[in-house]
Amino acid sequence: MNFPALSILGVLAFIVALLFSVMVHEAGHYLTAKKFQMRVTEFFLGFGKRLWSFQRGETEFGIKAIPAGGYCRISGMSVNEELPETEKHRAFYLASVPKRLIVLGAGSFLHFVLGFLILVLLLAGVGVTTVTNTIGEVVPCVLNTSSGVTDTKCSATSNPSPAKIAGLKVNDQITAINGTEYENWLDYTTKIRASAHKEINLTVLRNGEEFSIPITPAARTLDGKEIGYLGVINKLGTRKEGSFKAIANSARLTKDLLNNSVTSLISLPTKIPALVRQTFGSEKRDAQGLVGVVGVARVSAQTASDPKLKSREKVASFLIIIASLNIFVGVFNLLPLLPLDGGHMAVAIVDGVRRINARRRKKTAPAPIDVERLLPLTLAVFAVLAVLSLLLLAADIFNPINLNQ
Repeated sequence: MNFPALSILGVLAFIVALLFSVMVHEAGHYLTAKKFQMRVTEFFLGFGKRLWSFQRGETEFGIKAIPAGGYCRISGMSVNEELPETEKHRAFYLASVPKRLIVLGAGSFLHFVLGFLILVLLLAGVGVTTVTNTIGEVVPCVLNTSSGVTDTKCSATSNPSPAKIAGLKVNDQITAINGTEYENWLDYTTKIRASAHKEINLTVLRNGEEFSIPITPAARTLDGKEIGYLGVINKLGTRKEGSFKAIANSARLTKDLLNNSVTSLISLPTKIPALVRQTFGSEKRDAQGLVGVVGVARVSAQTASDPKLKSREKVASFLIIIASLNIFVGVFNLLPLLPLDGGHMAVAIVDGVRRINARRRKKTAPAPIDVERLLPLTLAVFAVLAVLSLLLLAADIFNPINLNQ
């Protein structure tokens, strides 16, 4: 009974987070449009039949029946839109190009900000599971590696591990190497791996007493390279970072997620054939391949119901999913394709270039581009996105990604 309840909770949490992200995106458009004195008539979450709304000033806010997104209606997005005579000067297409770009890009910008803030919450508030500098197990020997295969048990021909020889014990904390303290265990590991056959001094904290232990890491082969090896397996723990450090690391992670999102979009066409095979054939679904909204919701459900994860780890995994999703959606919306925000930004830029060229030639500024004339292109892009969405939906239903396998 507990498993399905937690799965449903994971799906509901994902839906709420997704709708909140949509609201934040549209709020970006709304706030910047109002800042530049543009006329915003509607701000709705969802599409279809109006369920509830209220009027504030000239804008109607509300919720509609189909929770598949949201919209912010700014007057004058098209040159053909009829506006009251007193409001024509506030039309979107009459605004300067920089203002139009800010309004159009504000949605994606707030996706990036939201993703960044979620990562700050994760690092500073929830914490992440990481390898600590406390020894959880001392491996008695140097496990031999040959032909790319590592022995899993000690044998009569195995050499004692440096940790065993030096007398390291479970629950010892390694606090420094050669007198230098490092930020996390990965930095300690890097130093140890670079010290094969070279004596180093470990500063060890045991039962409240700190002392130094000289030790010479053995050598093992990893990916064809010789690395130092102590023979310890450290415990896992939760690490929370201070505010300033969390902000700095969140900025770095946001940058990494941005780069990964761009890389994923560039490689997207090459992954579609595999997705077709995985959807309609017997090929196993690639966990690193394309996934739709239903697939992400399913992963959220699996995470929420995974008995091997602690509550904090479930929350941390969920926050990573939502942060990654926000940053990917932010990048996706900037693609220079109508009807995406990036497509409208491209139109605004072309408008600006045409105005500059007319000014240089001392000619009358051309009329703004009529986006309705680009409707065939818009429909073509929409059709491609719709087909891809249906393909992802089919894949997520008939051959879903299963993290518990």
